[in-house]
Amino acid sequence: MIDEQKLIASARGGHLHAFNQLIQAYQGVAYGVARRILSDPDLAADAVQDSFIKAYHKLDQYRGGSFKAWLLRIVVNTCYDRLRTAAPSDDVTGRPVRAARSERASAGADRGPESYALRRELRVELETAIADLPYHQRVVVVLSDIEGYNYHEISDIVGIPLGTVKSRIARGRARLRDRLVVPHYAHPAQPTWLPTTGQGLLV
Repeated sequence: MIDEQKLIASARGGHLHAFNQLIQAYQGVAYGVARRILSDPDLAADAVQDSFIKAYHKLDQYRGGSFKAWLLRIVVNTCYDRLRTAAPSDDVTGRPVRAARSERASAGADRGPESYALRRELRVELETAIADLPYHQRVVVVLSDIEGYNYHEISDIVGIPLGTVKSRIARGRARLRDRLVVPHYAHPAQPTWLPTTGQGLLV
């Protein structure tokens, strides 16, 4: 268990090793969030690296509380900047076309048991559907239903009121339900993919 506040104080004093210890503790979750938002591993890796550099130079702006939430807010904002400056070859949702094609091709080439193939196909469709959500809905759905953060944590990470978090998640889930609930996967009255409180999506 790291002494987070001690490492932060040391990093503020110019000790890069202390900052690297903080990064090692959170690089996995930071990459996971960026990967789900950007839908591209290379873009996500670049965004996370940029976020860590920004965090190091902004350590004097950290005012206490959850360092992870503070760091993830930088990651989320960096991802947003990446989407705003996306290349013309990327689609308007921020989901790079090459990533979508690669995932569909991978799913189509699957030769495993039928149940595994169907689950993999659902995963591809789900990731595509999440990537097609409006950005602000996508972020909160990723944080809630994939990364497992509660409403209060998401409010801290994204920097928006609790009520806004709840409404964006509700609208995002409704969009996903409308897109994904088809007889091939689940009965419309009981969508098996839709998370209940405390559950994550099947990805």
